[in-house]
Amino acid sequence: MAEAVANVVRRVNETVEEGKDRLDLSNCKLINFPDGVFKILKSVIENIHAVTLADNVMKVISSKFFGSFTHLHELDLHCNVLTKLPDAVADVEHLKVIDLANNKFSVFPEKLLEIATLETINLEGNSITEIPVERLSAMPALKWINVKSNPLDKDTLTALQTPHQFEILFTVDA
Repeated sequence: MAEAVANVVRRVNETVEEGKDRLDLSNCKLINFPDGVFKILKSVIENIHAVTLADNVMKVISSKFFGSFTHLHELDLHCNVLTKLPDAVADVEHLKVIDLANNKFSVFPEKLLEIATLETINLEGNSITEIPVERLSAMPALKWINVKSNPLDKDTLTALQTPHQFEILFTVDA
């Protein structure tokens, strides 16, 4: 445990000291985003445009996270155990890419539909059965969505097979 904490502190300090626009806390055994990190990053948080929290064991990501990282363009949360996102995700007005692959979502995170700048959504390897295809079509910037390896219902599969202005990756289980 002490090694994991030291790893987080080292990476956060590197981000601050080197003026990086990316924070990588992947594979740090995190169960949530540490509150102490907000204090350390306070002076540079608006300059951070990409956060990677992949390969952790996060069950929840807080509203405080989205309220603090308002200038994010990319968020990588793949390989955690998330089941939902807080409503505050819609407040990240510049978000272009979100990776939620290999989590525990059973319902499409509807608040993503409110992010007008979102271009890429990766939801591969979750347990989602329905995708709001019509509402996705109304997203002005959306270019790509991956819903492979989800137990999509028949109606969703039918809707996904019609032409759209964005690319959709999905699998049809036999």
